[in-house]
Amino acid sequence: MNKPLILVVEDDAPVRNLITTTLKTNDYRFLSAANGEAAILEASSHNPDIVLLDLGLPDMDGVQVIQKIRSWSNLPIIVISARSEDTDKIEALDAGADDYLTKPFSVEELLARLRVTQRRLSYMTAEMLAASSVFVNGKLRVDYAGGCAYLDGQELHLTPIEYKLLCLLSKNVGKVLTHTFITQNIWGRSWDNDVASLRVFMATLRKKLEQSPDSPEYIQTHIGIGYRMVRVD
Repeated sequence: MNKPLILVVEDDAPVRNLITTTLKTNDYRFLSAANGEAAILEASSHNPDIVLLDLGLPDMDGVQVIQKIRSWSNLPIIVISARSEDTDKIEALDAGADDYLTKPFSVEELLARLRVTQRRLSYMTAEMLAASSVFVNGKLRVDYAGGCAYLDGQELHLTPIEYKLLCLLSKNVGKVLTHTFITQNIWGRSWDNDVASLRVFMATLRKKLEQSPDSPEYIQTHIGIGYRMVRVD
């Protein structure tokens, strides 16, 4: 079982060091952030598998971080907080947190929560892979195994980059993918000229995919952020 990439969001340096040292000792990959703004940037840029989030951050409340991440991603968020009141837990869970661990906590309990979350992620991934190798969205059909795509029964003649973009968007349907995330997945890097190239390729993809590129049905632009494939009935 591959260890997930974990984003640790904690402004208290000793606690952050305890968590990251525990992760490192147990061969987990991790990123860290000391405030909410950095956490949102790391989450949007690196697309971690799990977030460990403190609520008492210096620049914004952790609940706001949950809400912002939930606007584009369903990745698991485990809150680790000194707030022990039921109202605090309910607010965080209602905002979209998946689990809540109260400080002080034991290293063993933290690792156990991670194992449970990891098993759930593996199960969900296996279910998705087993379900189908073909993606259908309205009149769009992407055959991942065959390496081709169809619109209303007609094969789309896509360039390799256009096809990679279409696959990336379709595999994350309903999620806003940032420019950085897309360019890193398509070109393995994220430079300013890559974002400019992305806009060009997205425009050519839309011409082939959308009946009216000026009023797109499948690919929605989020200005200054990225793109999202819309689920079409």
